[in-house]
Amino acid sequence: MKQNDQRIGKLKKKILLILYAGLALSLTKSPKKHLQILKQIPKEWGKINRQALNRAVGSLRTSRLVKEEYHEDGTMTLILSENGKREALRFNIDKMKIKKPRQWDKKWRVVMFDVPERLKKLRNSLRFHFRQLGLVELQKSVLVCPYPCNKEVEFIVEFYDARKYVRFILADKIDNEQHLINRFNLS
Repeated sequence: MKQNDQRIGKLKKKILLILYAGLALSLTKSPKKHLQILKQIPKEWGKINRQALNRAVGSLRTSRLVKEEYHEDGTMTLILSENGKREALRFNIDKMKIKKPRQWDKKWRVVMFDVPERLKKLRNSLRFHFRQLGLVELQKSVLVCPYPCNKEVEFIVEFYDARKYVRFILADKIDNEQHLINRFNLS
């Protein structure tokens, strides 16, 4: 994956993320989310040099991360390919963070997964990304977090297409929670 990062420059990443924002916009029903997405797109788009944009789009087409769709009125639409969607998601997954609220709501978010041995790489990837987010292992495939993180967990689950292996629980108490309270500096 690191090699892929070197092949796709910052401008190409930005283009993929902007196209992905368009996809997210089409899938989002919340007007509040629409506004958040729409506010970010012009800022990023305005920062792009047009000549560099044309070269980057050509390169994305060659890499088959985007497809072109030509219209009768002479316009062209760039469409994110399935590979492009995965790349854009991967760029986001590497930067995800859980927002810590000012005050803990005294609830534990428990993520459990049971991935078959034949999918060991998937299991290791899930564990890696959940830990990277800040979740702490309670047991080998059971991680916990005191902060709201269901959206981030959902994102990772969707990214890896692992829905059937992962469960998310909201709990009021864990019998040995004191070490977790200390670990997350909640007291």
